[in-house]
Amino acid sequence: MAKSIIGLLNAMAKSIIGLFKTQAIRCQGPWRNRDAVEMATLEWVDWYNNRRLFEALGDIPPAEAESAYYATMTPSESPRMAEQTLH
Repeated sequence: MAKSIIGLLNAMAKSIIGLFKTQAIRCQGPWRNRDAVEMATLEWVDWYNNRRLFEALGDIPPAEAESAYYATMTPSESPRMAEQTLH
């Protein structure tokens, strides 16, 4: 079972990498230097995580869907960060 999960995760990662290469790297090149590629990568990741319209969520950005999800939770259901102590 673990091998099938790893295979699925690997396939998903390859799919996202392929999407990134198609939308950001190949369409916007040729690149002047590594810094330009790095900046384009950061911009694409920001768009992908926060601003793209995701059909499975009702054509809203993932960040908006996440905010709406947590707004409906009661405080007892909300995930908590582990309390840090000085001990």
